[in-house]
Amino acid sequence: MAGLKELRTRIEAIKSTRKITSAMKMVAAAGLRRAQGLIGKSSAYYDNLLISVQHVIFDLKQEEAAKGVRYLYPKMMTGSGKDHSYLLLVVSSDKGLCGSYNANVAKAALKRIDELLSAGHEVKVVCIGKKARDVIKRKHADLIVRTLEGVARKGADYEEAAKIALPVLEAFSKGEFDKAEIVSSYFVSAISRDVQARPLLPVELPETEAGAEPVNRVKNAFYDYEPDKLSMLSGLLPQIAKAQVFNAIAQAQASEQGARMASMDNATRNASDMISELTLRYNGIRQSAITTELTEIISGAEAI
Repeated sequence: MAGLKELRTRIEAIKSTRKITSAMKMVAAAGLRRAQGLIGKSSAYYDNLLISVQHVIFDLKQEEAAKGVRYLYPKMMTGSGKDHSYLLLVVSSDKGLCGSYNANVAKAALKRIDELLSAGHEVKVVCIGKKARDVIKRKHADLIVRTLEGVARKGADYEEAAKIALPVLEAFSKGEFDKAEIVSSYFVSAISRDVQARPLLPVELPETEAGAEPVNRVKNAFYDYEPDKLSMLSGLLPQIAKAQVFNAIAQAQASEQGARMASMDNATRNASDMISELTLRYNGIRQSAITTELTEIISGAEAI
């Protein structure tokens, strides 16, 4: 009977765990839906910014061709002309229970760090989320210059992303590094993610030829720039960088929630399988005990 009591306790404990994993799956699914909506909005915002920048660059190149001059474009677009030092923004989460999500981000970050170091570059790392930080610091603790925890705790937020991007932009303008990249997990589906390093600074833009019409240009429309085209370009480029950071955080959050939802679904299924197996074992032991008792009763009755 001690075996039956132990099995009952285990079954009840696993049932409680199943309730928790099932609830966590539902919470992750709701978070995933919110994050997917943010991805769509951030991507649309980034695309519109990109189109605006293309318009300005197109007009600048037309003006250069007409006047026979060459303008000095912002450093955020042209870079420093060197690629000696790199800053990596590594986006992971502060929590676990999301499968291999954080491990894959940390693995991609370590791979990129090793590639840059082996090529003779200097590397600095800013960790957004402590899980990847905990892995990176085992091998490259001296490269981590800052760790940001609690990011996107209530969902990805543009203002929060802009505050993260601002010191990076200021450090770039001061020449503290030559290039910046974001290492993050980009959402594909609830069970699929693409972890990669994408350039952040200098801002990469599609080529715009002086004689080509830019995307979505309104024909015969008149517009002008205040105070001037280069000032407009200088104001738009930081917005593109901030939008990239926001999009990376939104993508990372969607990836995390998708990974957690899949992980909790697997945990719930495994719990159900264990409950079925233990219940079957419990019923078998109980039936055996009842059979033994009946046999003893019948044997006693026959003896009388």
